[in-house]
Amino acid sequence: MFTVGIDVKKTEKELIIKWQLAKFNIALEDIIEVTEDDTYGGKDADAIRIGPPYGTTDRIYIKTKKGNYILFTTNRATILNRINS
Repeated sequence: MFTVGIDVKKTEKELIIKWQLAKFNIALEDIIEVTEDDTYGGKDADAIRIGPPYGTTDRIYIKTKKGNYILFTTNRATILNRINS
């Protein structure tokens, strides 16, 4: 069964992002910054896009040493709290 939203968990060493059948493990030491992206499709054309781009109002941009991610969500506050905790 597919989940509608993105599931974000933070461990001592990594950030785990799950959406549908995809799972992304990002080492915390690789994360450079986490910001909100106010553009429709995301500023970074090469970023990995996670979540349904249609019907979502918020975008979270995660910049890392190895690649960048854009999370499409309607649950911005919860995801940012989990990442920043």
